[in-house]
Amino acid sequence: MGPRPRPGKMPLGLRRKKQAKSQEAARLVGAERAGARGSSPPGPAVATRVLVFHTQLAHGSATGRVEDFSSIQELYDKIAGVFEISPSEILYCTLNTPKIDMERLLGAQIGLEDFIFAHVKGIKKEVKVYKSEDSLGLTITDNGTGYAFIKRIKDGSTIDSVKTVCVGDHIESINGENIVGWRHYDVAKKLKDLKKEECFTLKLIEPKKAFEIEPRSNAGKSSAGKMGTGRGTLRLRSKGPATVEEELSETKAKAIEKIDDLLELYMGIRDIELATTMFEAGKDKGNPDEFAVALDETLGDFAFPDEFVFDVWGAIGDAKRG
Repeated sequence: MGPRPRPGKMPLGLRRKKQAKSQEAARLVGAERAGARGSSPPGPAVATRVLVFHTQLAHGSATGRVEDFSSIQELYDKIAGVFEISPSEILYCTLNTPKIDMERLLGAQIGLEDFIFAHVKGIKKEVKVYKSEDSLGLTITDNGTGYAFIKRIKDGSTIDSVKTVCVGDHIESINGENIVGWRHYDVAKKLKDLKKEECFTLKLIEPKKAFEIEPRSNAGKSSAGKMGTGRGTLRLRSKGPATVEEELSETKAKAIEKIDDLLELYMGIRDIELATTMFEAGKDKGNPDEFAVALDETLGDFAFPDEFVFDVWGAIGDAKRG
């Protein structure tokens, strides 16, 4: 047998498995000790703050009010109730503008003074695309409730030449396969795996627009530096209650924007909520291996490549150093 590898030289995958098992064992031991001691009595009830947001349909409507929601789905339900439409009609929301502005997309955080505009389903269209290059030039995101849509179209790309495909369009199906309910990274992979030099079909739904005609938009940069309005934000969660948090520091906002850039570079998606989760997972970790384990535990479904993990760790490290 050869010499045992030093811990610092252990392959990344083996380190992840070993550390994950150690952490799981520690968690179980901690749970047993807590059970032996008994749980502490609940503390006194704390009064909760009722947050009210104003909202309109992006193509035009009266102004409504929504409150008491903790997730994107609950918010859509509230908006749908105000305007007497089905929640499934809402494609996504923008903050403080009715335009299809990808820099103003509502994600996991809403500024406490933000005005919410809901973009609903409009015209359906079907397009055939010839995949002349490996990359289509699309960046995909989703609304958090099962609708993937186009966040960016790269200038001069394959999709850029198909003028009926626009930023903000919801992708309903690819080659006849319904993809409603898919996450954005699954849709991006599906498009990437399409064979080169063959045609494919997209069924799209564009958001309903007001009467004025606006030029096709290629906006798609991260809105990390624009979250909040200076008086804190409401952070929405898929599980558990929403929480009011302080506005992001400039350093943290820049780190999250860099991680979002890396998501687009490696995976063809942009997702501020995901980038924020990755930042939070790595900010207290002492080395990239601990960070890799944390990502496996919280975001294992993504199967991030090792190069991406190290680049994200570098972005977090740069933020720590200011």
